[in-house]
Amino acid sequence: MRIVITGAAGFLGSHLCDRFLAEGHEVVGIDNFVTGHPDNIAHLMGEQRFSFIRHDVSTFTYVPGPVDGVLHFASPASPVDYLELPIQTLKVGSLGTHNALGLAKAKGARFLMASTSEVYGDPLEHPQKESYWGNVNPVGPRGVYDEAKRFSEAITMAYHTYHGLDTRIVRIFNTYGPRMRPRDGRVVSNFIVQALNHEPITIYGEGNQTRSFCYVDDEVDGIYRLFVHGDHQPTNIGNPTEYTVRQLAELVVELTGSPAPIEHRPLPQDDPRLRQPDITRARTMLGWEPRVPLRDGLARTIAFLRTLLGTERMRPRVVGAGQPRRA
Repeated sequence: MRIVITGAAGFLGSHLCDRFLAEGHEVVGIDNFVTGHPDNIAHLMGEQRFSFIRHDVSTFTYVPGPVDGVLHFASPASPVDYLELPIQTLKVGSLGTHNALGLAKAKGARFLMASTSEVYGDPLEHPQKESYWGNVNPVGPRGVYDEAKRFSEAITMAYHTYHGLDTRIVRIFNTYGPRMRPRDGRVVSNFIVQALNHEPITIYGEGNQTRSFCYVDDEVDGIYRLFVHGDHQPTNIGNPTEYTVRQLAELVVELTGSPAPIEHRPLPQDDPRLRQPDITRARTMLGWEPRVPLRDGLARTIAFLRTLLGTERMRPRVVGAGQPRRA
């Protein structure tokens, strides 16, 4: 197949490029490097089956030649990014999704929308099934991301219903692993960087809020299976093993051997208290469940970030140089 992946230079997008190429497909990556990074796809530049277009999908999007699949992963995805870029986040969730759907419709391609567990908001149901409608504050600080993804799901379902487009919706839960940006606002990367730098590890609130952490290889495997074998209904892809934020912090300190103390700060507005996916649907339909334990995944992520910090590859979020070749 010839696959288009938007957000291809991002954390998850770049790993998806690797997976589709490993499966023998051709990949066209699209990214504007607002939150993605050229280094994430630099290793693919010599691959004959990979090409790249530097482009903002919030504007009209065209890819020459046949296309068999479009996976829409372009979006700021961490609190640091979408709180700093609220309008861009809403635009890529609305206009960007519309343009990506339009490309899939024009090419007769299958479409997969990257949604998020954030559509459940601060959930009143636990664990969260796909049938749960969510508890989201549309005008709160996180609303720009939550509602952008909820709209993305709605327009994806509308294209499926009205145009007969072959669609998928994946609800992604907390994912971590190599190629995460240091200090990107995600709890795993924040804790690891703080521990490696012997800085206080900042826990918001008492640390009793829970999250479910899925290693990137497992997440990508679930997404790939959903694209190939799934249906149009939303599907949770995440690790159902639940940890408190304090447990995560203590494990990071242990694995890094850091003397970093734990420091408590006020809980941000609308921060979800609970997060745990019900993956019955993914298990039944896709035969998928995560395999990498948190301890093993964290060890791999720590090794990556230790090397990254050691080589001082940390750069500004908006990158203007190092543009890969265009398709």
